[in-house]
Amino acid sequence: MAERLKDDSALWAIAEGRHGDPFSVLGLQKQDGKWGVTAFVPGAERLWVLTGKAGKETEATHWGQGIFQCPLPRKSSYRLRAEGHGTTWEFEDPFAFGPVLGEMDEYLLGEGTHKRLWQVLGAHLITHEGVEGTHFAVWAPNAERVSVVGDFNIWDGRRHPMRRRGPTGVWEIFIPGLGEGTIYKYELRGPGGAQLPLKADPVGFGSEHPPANASVVRSIKGGLSDQAWMETRQNHQNIDAPISVYEVHLGSWRRAPGDRMLSYLELAEQLVTYVADMGFTHIELMPVSEYPFDGSWGYQPVGLFAPTIRHGTPAEFRAFVAAAHAKGLGVLLDWVPGHFPSDAHGLAQFDGTALYEHADPREGFHQDWNTLIFNYGRVEVQNYLVSNALYWLEEFHIDGLRVDAVASMLYRDYSRKDGEWIPNRDGGRENLEAIAMLQRMNITAYGECPGVMTVAEESTAFPGVSRPVDHGGLGFGFKWNMGWMNDTLSYMQKDPVHRKYHHHQMTFGLHYAWTENFILPISHDEVVHGKGSMLGKMAGDGEQKFANLRAYYGFMWAHPGKKLLFMGQEFAQGAEWNHNQSLDWHQLDQPAHAGMQALVRDLNGVYRDNPALHVNDSRPEGFAWLEAGDAEGSSYAWVRKGGADDPLIVALVNMTPVARDYRLGLPADGHWEEILNTDSALYGGGNRGNLGGVTAEQVAWHGQRHSAIVTLPPLSAVYFRQVKMSVKPVGMGT
Repeated sequence: MAERLKDDSALWAIAEGRHGDPFSVLGLQKQDGKWGVTAFVPGAERLWVLTGKAGKETEATHWGQGIFQCPLPRKSSYRLRAEGHGTTWEFEDPFAFGPVLGEMDEYLLGEGTHKRLWQVLGAHLITHEGVEGTHFAVWAPNAERVSVVGDFNIWDGRRHPMRRRGPTGVWEIFIPGLGEGTIYKYELRGPGGAQLPLKADPVGFGSEHPPANASVVRSIKGGLSDQAWMETRQNHQNIDAPISVYEVHLGSWRRAPGDRMLSYLELAEQLVTYVADMGFTHIELMPVSEYPFDGSWGYQPVGLFAPTIRHGTPAEFRAFVAAAHAKGLGVLLDWVPGHFPSDAHGLAQFDGTALYEHADPREGFHQDWNTLIFNYGRVEVQNYLVSNALYWLEEFHIDGLRVDAVASMLYRDYSRKDGEWIPNRDGGRENLEAIAMLQRMNITAYGECPGVMTVAEESTAFPGVSRPVDHGGLGFGFKWNMGWMNDTLSYMQKDPVHRKYHHHQMTFGLHYAWTENFILPISHDEVVHGKGSMLGKMAGDGEQKFANLRAYYGFMWAHPGKKLLFMGQEFAQGAEWNHNQSLDWHQLDQPAHAGMQALVRDLNGVYRDNPALHVNDSRPEGFAWLEAGDAEGSSYAWVRKGGADDPLIVALVNMTPVARDYRLGLPADGHWEEILNTDSALYGGGNRGNLGGVTAEQVAWHGQRHSAIVTLPPLSAVYFRQVKMSVKPVGMGT
């Protein structure tokens, strides 16, 4: 046997997949003053080392177990040619290449401050030392050995073990010749030599189609042709802008023939066109980061950096976002940093230890959803999540993130009994580490991506959710108003004869309307798990249900706060949402459903076109009650005000099935036009209203100097807009 360049124990460890530092053994090495190549090529019977431009051949000696050794006269670049079982193949040796990650990457990774983690971890198509291939990098600090496996190496973890990068816990390898579409996972040898389940890439950009769950090498680079939108985006996403959001589950909005899910490219045409036609300003996507189980709707994600392959590739998802921007629509993503599933191929016990999660189930196990909770106090985990948020904003020009289940993150005792949770360092119930992560995420998002918006789904009275971090807040731009939603829906489910006893449920939201920048959400959560549809929630039967829902939407669109509807609610789908099938679009053949759709389209138009209805959504100077105490008549009237030169809007709502001639106080004299009436025949109503508008009389009413007798249809909302203002409005703080 030729002179051995490495001792037997190291070679046996390589052959058995036990060696933790394979780059110290394999490749071109110098030992005892002599150069030589050691290669591990299972299945090869002979091996040649090809050196120099001419490819000089030197046959290697087979040590055994697929390990070959070949002394060289000098240090030289080389390739390998193998022969075995009647086949000859030539290839680049991955162990001939130096590291890709630099010292600054190592420093930032170790510190947990690498803002753009996805640029160094994951699988990247690159040219390294003049050769094309894929660079893999993964964080697994407690693993004894990490390998990339796939079809390209017959899923043999001994063939491509990775290089450990010092104390960072990151492992990397460049594998020549691997390109787009390569299927791969990581094989990890955990502490004590434990063989772990194969893991998908935590920073992978693509995945196989479920139920298969390997990662897929995908390019995330590409041109974005939305410069005009990006330059003006901040005008569409601030607290003064009209924001009306259409929440969508991409898999069930509409199906293609054969019950196939629509692709991102099909959605770019069909969904984007529909949302723009309906007058919404934003599309909010339920989670699109890769998830294994359809029934989770994306809320149990495994691939936080991978747009789900159910609808196409990252490039096609980027095209969908660009199409929305071309139509003047913002795109919001539902982002889920609160928990992750325990699927064996995911983040759970990733390197054989509680790496991403807490080890103690009192901190790390989510009892409501049987999922795991991120360890927000670990700098690398916090960095992972904050970087993921930035990834969607930068790489795909996503316009904002709606953060799921924020309340579950803020409190250590969320859904837990005494003794089932661990207090924070001060003895309290707040999750200080989660709060710090959310603050850091918002600081990063707004600091790095001007014009974005972040939204918290937060169901408690936690203070300052949508206040800046430097003012003691969490730093979100907006917060879902869950209290308003619960109160008003509870009211609408009551028979009108009983509503007078619950009058305050419709007015209570104004007691705290200015404490946060609110979005009024009628989301998917209200039409699942046996809650029925929005139409089904309404009191009465038949036409009365439709009238109630029309009145409710009219109340909602004139109420302070941005708007959100879940798909199907805009045409009053009769059935509860089912994620496995298309919406019931055939119902639009019925006039009542088509009328509801027309109403929502017009509500969006009126909201968008009248500054009084949106400019001061988050300020008290934009709202004043005219009538808030008419419990007996279940009626409500108020004024909305925008800028000094913007026409005032008066909204009047009747939540009884009784029509009335109603004296309405008006904050200015002159003529007032009726700009929307939910009882219009266009919407399926009885067409009772104020055609031609009304003229104010000098009769004091509702605390105003002027008033008019108006027709107030049953179960309806009516909007009046000031046409002429000859005297200064009163009662509005002006």
